[in-house]
Amino acid sequence: MKNIFIKFVNIFILFFVVITSFNYSFGDDYLEDNTVVDVSAEISETLAQTDDNLDASSINSRSCIVYDRNSHMTLYGKNEKKQVKMASTTKIMTSLIIIENCDLSETIEVSKKAAGTGGSRLGLKIGDKITIKDLLYGLMLCSGNDAAVALAEHAGGDIQGFAELMNKKASELGLANTHYESPHGLDSDGHYTTAYELAILTDYALKNETFSKIVGTKNYTVTINGYPKNLSNTNELLGNLNGVYGVKTGFTNGANRCLVTACKRDNMDIICVVLGADTKNFRTQDSIKLIEYAFKNFTYANANEIASNSFQNWKEENLKYLNINKSSSTSFEFEVETCENPILSVKKSDIDNIETFISINSDLEAPILSNTVIGSLTLSLDDKTLISLNIINSKDINRKDITYYLNYFFTNYFNILEQVLE
Repeated sequence: MKNIFIKFVNIFILFFVVITSFNYSFGDDYLEDNTVVDVSAEISETLAQTDDNLDASSINSRSCIVYDRNSHMTLYGKNEKKQVKMASTTKIMTSLIIIENCDLSETIEVSKKAAGTGGSRLGLKIGDKITIKDLLYGLMLCSGNDAAVALAEHAGGDIQGFAELMNKKASELGLANTHYESPHGLDSDGHYTTAYELAILTDYALKNETFSKIVGTKNYTVTINGYPKNLSNTNELLGNLNGVYGVKTGFTNGANRCLVTACKRDNMDIICVVLGADTKNFRTQDSIKLIEYAFKNFTYANANEIASNSFQNWKEENLKYLNINKSSSTSFEFEVETCENPILSVKKSDIDNIETFISINSDLEAPILSNTVIGSLTLSLDDKTLISLNIINSKDINRKDITYYLNYFFTNYFNILEQVLE
């Protein structure tokens, strides 16, 4: 009886381990993101409920961000710099590494490890022949973990080698709070990012035309062993919400529901990241609320124009009173430098509340060469600095020398003498 009990316990433990392993392996987008459903009604309902304001308590996602691609400014954030798991949004980096380093026309053979990878799948089998380009579509449209491993083995030798390439790229992009351990994003403690850094990565990736084309494709046909297979994009907002042109869904038990969305309307171009939503409906609703909030509330201002106009007014009122110690001149030519990217994302209600602060060094002393920084101009809103620009002198400011003093003496001597004689 004792032996039977021990065998029963061992079988139970083995069963528990297998079940746990199964859940881990098949967590990523398995049933959810491979099931393409009509979400137009849900989107319409959410749009009808949005207004000009955003109630933070209505955002279910644990962390999120709305990032403006033109100004590189955060329009809205919630725990956006907190390290979290990111599930299949990992594949944004995976695809970027492949696009930048591989010949996409090359055909590769699928390994046993790749074919055996669980979770969301392209449906690869051992020995299948497929091009890298088609693997990329399988990676980004149907979130194929098998495609991710096949690509990783090709570019990095194995998963660990590919992770090293991913982390190297993250370092190059300055993503200090991002670390990769796999090409697919299945849960592991050392695999994480932040909503903010995921937005930065996505902004960089979207500048690549191949990447942008793939993530913006709604349907695509790949060829495996010479046979066609139709794929549909798991991104529920693509083709259903005005302006959306990518980029990636994600789901694991540890990360919950995730979605990175790129959306452009007129001249405004944003990236919305939601991580850790409880359900797919919540991630959809959160994304729509954040996107609509951004487009309804924000506009662009030109920092160079504001700075130039403000500084011109300041010069007219103050420059004539400025004294530079030991300068041979009493008139000066100062200019404010221009910034390379002058675009500022500002709430429409705050566009007239941008303040300008001008500071000129009070200890200036001649000589001062042209293009020397002699002060600063800062644009701020609600005590937050938007941009700071240098003020320079555009012409040499000469020091008083013997010639100056002799000229001054004789000029004043004869003036005094003339007055006495009168």
